[in-house]
Amino acid sequence: MSDKLYISYNQIHQLIDDAVHKYKLDTDFQPDLIIAIGGGGFIPARILRSFLKARSGQNIPIQAIGLSLYEELPNAGKDGVPEIPGVQVTKTQWLNFGGADSLISLLGRRILIVDEVDDSRKTLVYAVAELLKDIAEQEKRRGMEAGASDTEIGIFVVYNKDKEKAEELPESIMKRYYSAATTPDRWLAFPWDCTTNIAEHTELAKKSFASEI
Repeated sequence: MSDKLYISYNQIHQLIDDAVHKYKLDTDFQPDLIIAIGGGGFIPARILRSFLKARSGQNIPIQAIGLSLYEELPNAGKDGVPEIPGVQVTKTQWLNFGGADSLISLLGRRILIVDEVDDSRKTLVYAVAELLKDIAEQEKRRGMEAGASDTEIGIFVVYNKDKEKAEELPESIMKRYYSAATTPDRWLAFPWDCTTNIAEHTELAKKSFASEI
């Protein structure tokens, strides 16, 4: 088994389709807001929305947040140099609560956070913690007791790395944790990271898939 797994757009598409059916996301959790963690969560979130709309008829809004954990290394992702998880999560973009296209409120929603991979879990833990702060603040402003809004948070990742996590999510969140696939701890080469020949990348992904069977 190679230390590097190439993944194609087609494989991502199929994994998300299968996961929607497996977890019955359209009937059991029924998210009404998707929050995509950039940049890896953007494309999976958009694909996921299409499958949810096809099954439920609802066009779920997507909000984007920017969180950075990976160290900026020279040639990271190229020439055999993998991206290395950093120590501290940095918030580069957060939810928009003002303006014409703003998110008015989080209260009472079923929120699904989407990312491409659950590696150390630090980014997901940070996203959930910050989201819970926003929910608590909005409840307070409305004179509500903490948790009274019955806002629900779930997590969807395309790949979960089977490894010991640096941090853990609250048990209440893990009840709504969905991963489309699980993989050993290795370098995942996603198609949106490809900066050379996407056709060659796709062929490598086919070979990677064949070696897994």
